[in-house]
Amino acid sequence: MKGKNQNNTGAKRRYNSYTEWFNTLFGKRVQKVSINAGFTCPNRDGTLGLGGCTYCNNEAFIPGYCTPDISVTEQIQRGIAFHQRRYRRAESYLAYFQAYTNTYSDIGTLKALYDEALSYPGVLGLVIGTRPDCIDNDLLDYLAEVSRDYFVMVEYGLESTDDKVLKHINRGHDFASGVRAVTETAEKGIYTGAHFIFGLPGESREHIIDSSAVISALPLSSLKIRQLQLVKGTLMAEEYRDNPAIFDLYTLEEYLDLVVAFCERISPSLMIERISGEAPPGMLDDPRDWHMRSNEIFRLFEERLEKKDTWQGRLYNK
Repeated sequence: MKGKNQNNTGAKRRYNSYTEWFNTLFGKRVQKVSINAGFTCPNRDGTLGLGGCTYCNNEAFIPGYCTPDISVTEQIQRGIAFHQRRYRRAESYLAYFQAYTNTYSDIGTLKALYDEALSYPGVLGLVIGTRPDCIDNDLLDYLAEVSRDYFVMVEYGLESTDDKVLKHINRGHDFASGVRAVTETAEKGIYTGAHFIFGLPGESREHIIDSSAVISALPLSSLKIRQLQLVKGTLMAEEYRDNPAIFDLYTLEEYLDLVVAFCERISPSLMIERISGEAPPGMLDDPRDWHMRSNEIFRLFEERLEKKDTWQGRLYNK
């Protein structure tokens, strides 16, 4: 069928599927188990600033079984029990250090936490969520060594390629920091992911689409995208109430069209892991009514690609 494999990845879909890559890599279903190891962030503890990013309330994205008052081992146990109820086919797991900045400590503490996770039966590797300004060569050397025997991916929250937008949301770093971190991590042979938010105040649709070229130039393995969601208890939710004119809260149709236009222009080699966020409805302070499960939005995204007879990388220019 025209367009089905036009991204030259051999994928069965019109985009380069992270899930299909995972299944091929491991030969079976592998499920992430989230961990909250009690980290904070440098723009929360006063090192760079206070209050954190204006959109951030980690409680909106961390599963209920993750609480830092119990050990990594117990969190993995609870996470496996949770996922076995939802995904009975999963027999192996990745320890996903998810909450806040999971490299923001000394190397000894980090090694102890990561090693504890890797020692749990059935855990095949690590996924570590962090900021680009909280990584150093010693830690990358350690992770590169671990990656010889286990799967290791470092996911960087880059959020935007626009420094003005990053400053506005109190991110505490510029995009150049992200470029350096991604490049240094990939050079160590470590799988490297990045996270971006579409709909941040001050970032136009045109800029998001144009950023596809800059993002494609990075040595990334995978990409996570999510729509901006206004979450209770955040400065951004307050900012929206005070000044809604600076926000572009996309309708579902507008958001799907934006993601498709972005996807058409990114490198076909970049795996897409996620295209939307999924905060619990009770935590949202958002006027839109189209919040739904991520897998449902993925289905609509695939239908939109099919309807338009387009695919990832169709308009990509090296």
